[in-house]
This record gives sequence, C-alpha cells and structure tokens, in this order.
Amino acid sequence: MEDLRSLENHSGNSDPVSTHDRTSNEKTRARALGTSYPSLLDDLALDSLRGEVEEDSERIYEAKARILNAAMQEIGMGRYQWKLFVVVGFGWAADNLWPIVTSLILVPVSQEFSAKQPAFLTLSQNLGLLFGALIWGFGCDIFGRKLGFNITIFTTAIFALLSASSTNFISICLCVFFWSTGVGGNLPVDSAIFLEFLPGSHQYLLTVLSIFWSIAQLLVTLLAWPLLSNFSCQPKAQSCTRGENAGWRWLLISVGSAAFLMFLARFFTIEIHESPKYLMGKGRPEEAVAVVQEVARRNGVKCSLTIAHLEQFGSIENVVEKSNELTSPKTLLMRTLRRFDFQHLSGLFNTPVLALSTGLITTIWALIGLAFPLYNAFIPLIETQRGIKFGDETSTTYRNSLIIAAVGLPGSAIGALMTQTPQLGRKGSLAITSALTGISLFGSLTAKSSSILLVWNCLFGLNTNFLLSILYSYTPEIFVTKNRGTGNALTASVGRICGTLAPVVFMCTNIKSSLPVYISGSLFFAVAFTSLLLPLESHGSASL
Repeated sequence: MEDLRSLENHSGNSDPVSTHDRTSNEKTRARALGTSYPSLLDDLALDSLRGEVEEDSERIYEAKARILNAAMQEIGMGRYQWKLFVVVGFGWAADNLWPIVTSLILVPVSQEFSAKQPAFLTLSQNLGLLFGALIWGFGCDIFGRKLGFNITIFTTAIFALLSASSTNFISICLCVFFWSTGVGGNLPVDSAIFLEFLPGSHQYLLTVLSIFWSIAQLLVTLLAWPLLSNFSCQPKAQSCTRGENAGWRWLLISVGSAAFLMFLARFFTIEIHESPKYLMGKGRPEEAVAVVQEVARRNGVKCSLTIAHLEQFGSIENVVEKSNELTSPKTLLMRTLRRFDFQHLSGLFNTPVLALSTGLITTIWALIGLAFPLYNAFIPLIETQRGIKFGDETSTTYRNSLIIAAVGLPGSAIGALMTQTPQLGRKGSLAITSALTGISLFGSLTAKSSSILLVWNCLFGLNTNFLLSILYSYTPEIFVTKNRGTGNALTASVGRICGTLAPVVFMCTNIKSSLPVYISGSLFFAVAFTSLLLPLESHGSASL
C-alpha cells in the first residue's frame, strides 16, 4: 500500500530540485497558516492520524478529505479549474446584480401598480435571499453540490422572465421572492464546489471572484439607463399604464435572458462533476477517486491518488456500512447545525479577548446589515423623490445610478490596499471608511441640486465598497481555524437577518421622510466607533 508521500513525490515536474523547492515552500506556507497537506506528513504523523480515526469513526471523513485536498494540490490549477472559475463567477455576478435590479425597478413598478408600500418589493427580495441561503446552504450537503450549482441560477432566470408578465404588485413581489431564493443559494453552493476543486495554493481565487460582483453592478446600471429612461412613466405622471411603462419589463427580460444564458453556459460548456468530498462522504470512494482522476485528465496531468490512499484509514467496507448512518439527511443536517452548537460557539468566547472581539465584530455585521440596505436598496427611489423637487427627469435618476456604479468600481481594490497600510491596518481602515460613509449620508441631506446629491451618493458608493472589502477580509482573520466556520456563519447570518429589517424600517416612515437616511448614517458612525474598540489587529500576522 502506497503511503501519502507518493503524492508529494509526484509534482508533474521532472526536475527533482524544483520539486523539493516546491514542497518546501508549501510546507513553510502550511506551517505559517497552521495547516498542512497530508502529502507533507511524515510516517509518525500518519500513524497518529490513523490512531485518531480509530478512536472516532466520524473522523474518517476528515482524514479522507485531507487526502483529497492533497490530490487536488498535486493536480494543481489547470484548465478545468479555470473554466470553473468563470462559470462560478456568474454566481458572484448574480449576488450583486439582482438586488440592484430590484432597486432599479422599484420606482416604475410601484408607480404602475400604485403600490402604497413599495418597500414590500425589497422585503420580498431580502426574505428570498435569506430563505435561499438557508435552504441551499444545507441542501448542498444533503443533495450534493452539482444539483444546486445548476438549479440556483436556473431558478433565478425562470422567475425573472416570469416576473416581466406580472399583472399586479403581489405577483411581482412573489416573483422577486422566488428569484431571490436562487440568488441567495448561489454563493453557498458556488463557493463550496469551487473551493473543493481548488488546490490549496490557489484558494486566494475565491477572493478574486469579487471582480464579477463589481462588473455586474456596472453592466446592469448601463443597461437600465436607456431602458428605464425612455420607457418609464415620468415621476409626476397622473396615470401610468403598462404600455407607457414597459422599461422595467424589458430590463427583467434582458437580465433574465442573460441569467438563462449563464445557466446554459454552466450546463453545456463545462461538465460539472460532483464534489469528490461529497461522494466520499456518501460512501462512494471509487466515484470520488474517478472524479479526481478525470479532473487530472482534463488538465493534462497525472495524479497518483488511488483507492488505497483512502482505505489506509479504515476499510472501505466499514465506511460504506456506516455510510447510511453518517451521511443520512438528518446526520448531514446536524453536522451543518453543529457550527452553531455550544461547543463551537464557546470557542468564540473562551477568553476575554476573543469574547470581546466576537461580540464587537458581530455587532458591526448587525449594524451594517441594517444600515447598508436601508439606504442602498432605495437610492433610485430616494433620487426620484428628491429629483421631483429638483425638477429632474427620469433619465437623470438612472444616469446617476450608472455613474455611482462606475465610481464605486475600484472601491474593493482600494479598500484592500488600505488594509495593508501599517498606520491604518484593518481596524483603522474599517473605522475611517465607516465614518466617511456616515458623512456622505448626512451630506446628501444638505444637497440643493441633483448634481450635489450625485456627488454625495458617489462618495457613499465608493466608501461602502471600501468598507465591505475590508470587513470581508478582517472577519475570517480574527477567528482561529477550528472556529472560523462558526464565526463566519454567525456574523453573516446576523447581517442577513438585520437586512430584512431595512424595508420594514423604511415602511414605518413616510416615503418622503429623511428619517431612514438619518438612521443609516447614524448606524455607520456607530460602526466606526465600534471598530475602534476591536481588540485584535490582523494586519501583518497570519491567521491561526
């Protein structure tokens, strides 16, 4: 039986010196991160790992998963993963594109259907996003990644196209809810399947995918400008018929068709294989090995992974015998829910510093979760209401949305650079960008013309892109590896739940009131103050 060092010896490079240098670099990086690839373990470590597996049968899955990670590292980043990178990017694009679509159609939809509470459209979206994230977050562990990978974007496309034929406000709200369930499930499924096919040395590409997020925002506002400007009722119109207000329907048909093309591209341009880890966990190790070997073949390299590597921690028969118990829907659901059990949660609070850090970062996610959509989701509506006062035409509102998107495009990159500045670090950057966001919101209330309002909204868009890029970087860095999943899930869930409150707050105030803007700006100032209290600075240190 081959031991795990066979994975180390096969590098795809005939030069033994370069092979040694490569594995030495991987070992150094792995130790710095507090992790290691199984192919870098010595015999003593392997014996220890086998002992751990024998003591706890549920750790069989973890041990075999580490073997599969080593195999992916051996294969390296190749043609299959780069194709996957592109089609997974569609999911990242959808995550930002569809909430923007909802905000863009909010005014013409509410005008055509005489909606007394337009914010119900945004509430439908946020509930759908939350529902989709929960359903597909659990579902991809139960039904596999492959199904969810295709179904989520297909669901979004179908209900977006159906929504274009809506005959009343309730029907469009229902369609928005259902397409948002697909959008909400995109990232949990896409990130899981992409990460499980990535070699460890290229996991940074998960962050690079955010480029699709920014491009989608720019493209959808570019499309909306001519459609909504030329085919929408004017804000002061006494009546608004379907024929006079077809722009939002054409926008949904256009973007829904684009989503359907994304689905077709996923379905026909790349053969999506089921995750090897999922197959292995379901007691189908032969299929898991076959998938790994197929990825190697498509990349034009060889992989030394065999069934023997998976069997060395226990016989396959024993794993399969217990497979129904360990991988039943109930057990898989409990394994997912275990992220929230007291043992894992206590790890986030087991020292005074960690407790303070976890409490404060969760508070920050809650504050931003409410503050950001409270203004961002209603920018077109706010600009329309203010535009009536300024004498703006409909085209001005959607032109301004495009300008805001274009100005905010470099925000993520600049935010990442800010965090690398020793004088600022993560905490300082988070505090400054939060305060600047609050200032831009309060400044928008002083605008006496649409041009000045546009300047303040551009500053808001740019600063929030700074802010979110910093937050997404800082949050996982402050959690230790064994509790990072729980910490990330806790903060993201709190943020999403608070996001559903934003349209409720908006509905409880007068549509022409400035109160939501005051609340949002105040919350961003609260984020700035809370950021200064964070006890941990992750700049310049590797995550544990």
